[in-house]
Amino acid sequence: MAYKTKARVGKVIAAATNPGLVRPSSRTAPVSRKSRAALPKKGRASFDPKSFLTRVGDGRTLAKYRKGQIVFSQGEVGDAVFYIQKGKAKVTVVSEQGKEAVVAILGMEEFFGEGCLAGQLQRISTVTAMTDASIVRLEKAAIVRVIHEEPAFSEMFIAHLLGRTIRVEADLVDQLFNSSEKRLARMLLLLANFGKETKPEPIIAKISQETLAEMIGTTRSRVSFFMNKFRKLGFIEYNGGIENGIEVHSSLLNVVLHEQPQIKN
Repeated sequence: MAYKTKARVGKVIAAATNPGLVRPSSRTAPVSRKSRAALPKKGRASFDPKSFLTRVGDGRTLAKYRKGQIVFSQGEVGDAVFYIQKGKAKVTVVSEQGKEAVVAILGMEEFFGEGCLAGQLQRISTVTAMTDASIVRLEKAAIVRVIHEEPAFSEMFIAHLLGRTIRVEADLVDQLFNSSEKRLARMLLLLANFGKETKPEPIIAKISQETLAEMIGTTRSRVSFFMNKFRKLGFIEYNGGIENGIEVHSSLLNVVLHEQPQIKN
């Protein structure tokens, strides 16, 4: 009897000194390592890819580019990926015969130079700032690391790659099946961000008729003819030359929608 009384007193003292004490029981299963790993980690903020791309350090640098300044040139070593914070840039390729072609116009929140991640040792194009621009440079090792460690960044980057692939396919279909008038209309809409999540930009960055002609695969005179036509119809507005900026209206979509390429399903 004295032994049982002493045991009860010991339990009372233990409970008083440790209110959160969990009494061992055959009904209580111990927490396994696997279960602990499944528990949410405390103290770790959620990863924000866009915030990550605004901070320098750990393989990330930010540079300002003036209009016309080259970010990298065709033939240079490919050792980094770039991200446009602000401004626009154009991607050009020069053939062995010296002929230059504009293959893409890039805007805010777009990556370029990602070919280095797929074993591309040399740049196959030249990227030039079309406006004053702020561009982040991510060293290859740094972006590979964040792709492996941060699912949120991986999702964002994969979405970019898929979007780029879809855009290239659409450009090819446009070039093969559509008239130069429709190709020009589509290019103006893309430059003004119609169809993207971001709001359309009423004023397109200064761009020459020569550049537009190179992008859609036609002559400068044809571009001039269609630009005058679009302006008379009220689809676009510009004062003086188009180099001063173009205001694109949503009514220009009519040109694209009325001439869909006939592709057999």
